[in-house]
Amino acid sequence: MQNERRLSVLRAIVEDYVKTEEPVGSKALVERHGLGVSPATVRNDMAALEEEGYITAPHTSAGRVPTDKGYRLFVDRLTTVKPMTAAEKRAIAGFLEGAVDLDDVVSRSTRLLSQLTRQVAVVQYPTLSRSTVRHVELVALAPTRLLLVLILSTGRVEQRLLEVTEEVSEETLASLRTQINTAVDGVVIAEAGEALRSIARPADQPAAAPYDTLAAAVAEALIEAMNDHRSDERISIGGTSNLARFGDSFDTAVRPLLEALEEHVVLLKLMGEATAGGLVTVRIGAEGPYQELAQTSVVATGYGPGDEALATLGVVGPTRMDYPGSMAAVRAVARYLSRILDEA
Repeated sequence: MQNERRLSVLRAIVEDYVKTEEPVGSKALVERHGLGVSPATVRNDMAALEEEGYITAPHTSAGRVPTDKGYRLFVDRLTTVKPMTAAEKRAIAGFLEGAVDLDDVVSRSTRLLSQLTRQVAVVQYPTLSRSTVRHVELVALAPTRLLLVLILSTGRVEQRLLEVTEEVSEETLASLRTQINTAVDGVVIAEAGEALRSIARPADQPAAAPYDTLAAAVAEALIEAMNDHRSDERISIGGTSNLARFGDSFDTAVRPLLEALEEHVVLLKLMGEATAGGLVTVRIGAEGPYQELAQTSVVATGYGPGDEALATLGVVGPTRMDYPGSMAAVRAVARYLSRILDEA
């Protein structure tokens, strides 16, 4: 469809339907949008749009609503992701930067995203198998008790208490700390375990000396800390109450989505793969992987330190969604969350 006037009519229909939740008629379009043509001309354009499958009549009234095809054209051709205002940027930054740890960051991001979009927000925790070791700290709590602190690039912090059989001097502890950080700093978890074991059992010292025993115990405790969450696919969900706004489509859109919210594996597949570079993806209706969620749309993007997408965040809701606003909010929150992880 190349007719620019019809594109304008379609844009107006989508915007009005999302805002009013009512089928849109030609007279209302002319009055609200100043299209510069008569209602009769708009009716002709609407008839053409309906024939091409971009809008449909939900019942016998004169009003029309967008179809999935119409929403898709709106997103692809007619939507411009509005930039966040300076005040909105400051509010987002202030809200997220007040977080004290990764769990708090994810929780705050979920609440913020659901408030900005008035949709259900879904934030996946960073996938640890793709993260790297940022720092390892060894602290002597007592002569034979050590605290091991593992800090990952995702911002996650794991701690382990380790009881050893012999007293550990500060000199020995400092030397082991330096060796470990030299070996695993910036190394992905999948490879960090082997690097730790090589410290405990150097190739040129096959016999186990006391120092080797200590290094081996520390290495195994750290490897256990890494493996605890390697396959963890935790997600945070917020704003479920926003679905109450769509009571008129409860059976077709809300009920299936409520059921999906209980299945995290379904939600992760619905969100899709994390994408780096600030690319926001939009799945509309039947474009998603589940037929029972054919009345649901997803706006999502990836986030992570630097240009690496470690996880996905976004919003899900009925197809009657404010796509420009949702895309802007998803992109903005992902950028700030990525920056926080990069600076952690």
